Order: sequence, then C-alpha cells, then structure tokens
Amino acid sequence: MKSTATSVSGYITEQPEEWHAALKKLRAACRKHLRGYSEEMAYGMPGYTRDGVSEIGFAKQANYLSFYVLKKPVLDAHRADLAGLDIGKGCIRYRRPDQIDWNVVEALLIETAASSDEIC
Repeated sequence: MKSTATSVSGYITEQPEEWHAALKKLRAACRKHLRGYSEEMAYGMPGYTRDGVSEIGFAKQANYLSFYVLKKPVLDAHRADLAGLDIGKGCIRYRRPDQIDWNVVEALLIETAASSDEIC
C-alpha cells in the first residue's frame, strides 16, 4: 500500500517497528553518500534525486523492503555480492532486516553518486 506520509521520517514511523532501525540506517547512509541529492517523498516512498531524476529509493512492502538502485550498471556490478536475494532490473528485495549487507549498500550509494550512467 502506498504511503501518504509527507516526510521520510513520517514514512519510517508508520512502518513495522522491526524495520525502524534498518530504515533509519538506510536513510542515514543515503544522506551521507548522496551529497547534492534531494531527499523527497515520491510515489509514496522515500527517494533521492539529482537534477530532478530519481536515482535511489526505498519502500517497505508487505513482505520485504525494496531498495531501488536505478543505475543498472551500478547494481549489475554488485549482483554477486547480493547472491541469495531477490533482485530485479533496478531493485533489491530484503525479506528481513538482517539480510542487509551495509557494506554493499554503501558501495551502491557511493557508486551511484559517482556514476554518470542513465537510469534504467
């Protein structure tokens, strides 16, 4: 279900409590590594845009957390690091907070910020 929250902190607050720490950590990592990006609520989820283009987003779904990395070459470079997870063209799905490898997440964010590739 799409959130009607108007802020990222409001969005996190309305999610299941067992996900709060992971969502807060993900937000902090985005804010740290995506300098020059705008944080916003778009399509009912937190997103990070540069020059008006969404490049990163996340959304807590019913059964998993979707982490959107919309620069396909960046995500493709880390597919082996994400083995065992459900991965789409531009999305990583985590069923549990303990599945999140924070080193990989930070690498994805750093490489997204450095990339001049188009989004998928």
